Amino acid sequence: MNLTDHKQEKLLESIPDVLAACDRSDDFMTQVITIAGLPLEFNYYKTLVDSHLLEVVIHALQERSVTGTTVNFPDLLKHIPLEESKMTDQSDEVLQALLQGNLVIRCRTQEKKTILVPMTGKEGIRSNNDTENEFSVIGPKVGFVESLAVNLHLIRMQLRTTDLIVKEITVGSLSQSKVAVLYVEGIANPDNVTRMEERLKGIHFDVVFDTSQLDQLIADNSFTPFPLFTTTERRDRVVYALITGQVAVISDGSPSFITGPSTLFDFFVSPEDYYLPWALGSFFRLIRIFGVIFSLFASALYVALMTFHYEVVPKELLGKLISTRQSVPFPPFFEAIFLETTIEFLREAGARLPNRIGQTLGVVGGIILGQAAVEAALTSNVLIIIVSLSALASFVTPIYKMSNAIRFLRFPIILLASLWGAFGIAIGLCFLLVHLSRLKSLGSPYMSPFFPMRFNDLKDSLIRASYEQTTTRPSYLRPLSFIRYKPGKVQPRNRLDEE
Repeated sequence: MNLTDHKQEKLLESIPDVLAACDRSDDFMTQVITIAGLPLEFNYYKTLVDSHLLEVVIHALQERSVTGTTVNFPDLLKHIPLEESKMTDQSDEVLQALLQGNLVIRCRTQEKKTILVPMTGKEGIRSNNDTENEFSVIGPKVGFVESLAVNLHLIRMQLRTTDLIVKEITVGSLSQSKVAVLYVEGIANPDNVTRMEERLKGIHFDVVFDTSQLDQLIADNSFTPFPLFTTTERRDRVVYALITGQVAVISDGSPSFITGPSTLFDFFVSPEDYYLPWALGSFFRLIRIFGVIFSLFASALYVALMTFHYEVVPKELLGKLISTRQSVPFPPFFEAIFLETTIEFLREAGARLPNRIGQTLGVVGGIILGQAAVEAALTSNVLIIIVSLSALASFVTPIYKMSNAIRFLRFPIILLASLWGAFGIAIGLCFLLVHLSRLKSLGSPYMSPFFPMRFNDLKDSLIRASYEQTTTRPSYLRPLSFIRYKPGKVQPRNRLDEE
């Protein structure tokens, strides 16, 4: 039995203990209203209940109970205009009702009985909240919106536990934006939670427009192109981060969370990896990592080969390369920079224009410009193929911020390749490895589990092992509870033996 299970059993001893456990979170509300001479206590999660139904219940009790005579607490159940309302004295039933979005009404003079009123609503949730930048074929498509209350509602609908703690912080001297910090008590390390809260409270900024700004303001290193916190608009990714021991942050008006501490390999993990069999999930994850490496070094390798290292190219291929470059008046460096810049122009224009126009511009513009560049002898066919594949491979990363970092790093590596060839590429690679090994995310190593080496965490890094092997949480997070689950082995039975 882990720490969370033991704590949950203790919370079920009495109704006051249940309410005290729920009160640890800032989105748990307690209102005391005197109705018909009875001091009533209304307890609920404001991120789960429908505020309109709450007003209806309170108004109905006030309107029908103002008679001048004393009313017994059980008689109030008759005045609640919502079906399936009931009375109970079981603490486990009260806990389950609170986590499902019910209103719990108690009388402070008669604490043994409580009234449960179901009022789960979908207030403020837009009909189309599918993810736009993190699309997946398999799995839920639930994304976040620009309302903080709705986003917290979506998280609580997936994690129905009192250990999910929400802390609200006000950030922005002019905007006074609400920022919510989420973590699972008993799993997340208190040092990570405290460090995140201290950094958010130490922000002195005027207006917070999006959670991505908080990402930059609380980062351990502001001079790196690599994102140090995972940014996501998917609910399942945030829930997975919370149950592994990470801390999640979102600001009001933003449709995305940031989670941390994060590692470099978190940006190559897709939720689809866990919805597919482990062999397929591992294969597609390796494809993403290979695609990023190809996107980062392919154009630079072409420049190095065409400038310094003709001797390593096979004779059959060398003849083709020479024939494609015979009429090109520019050196390989300017040729590669021209094409890479053109690709970036098309990509930025396609992202800023409306969807239909942007898609047309990307396809038609790329074909026309590529064909015209070859006919005008401004570039070679081989480099167009390499640059196109590099641009395509840069999109295999599930997190958009990491894709931007890869796009940026291609240019200095091409410059190094034009100066010193393969030695320049090696210098760039060494610089990247040293830089990555020095980075930290919320104080944790960014290159974990490879630096420092953690063998137990390797089974969910480059590959995704089966669920029978991934029963523990990552050790670099230093969670309070290492055991996630205990899978039972299914013993197949032969129906012929039964006969």
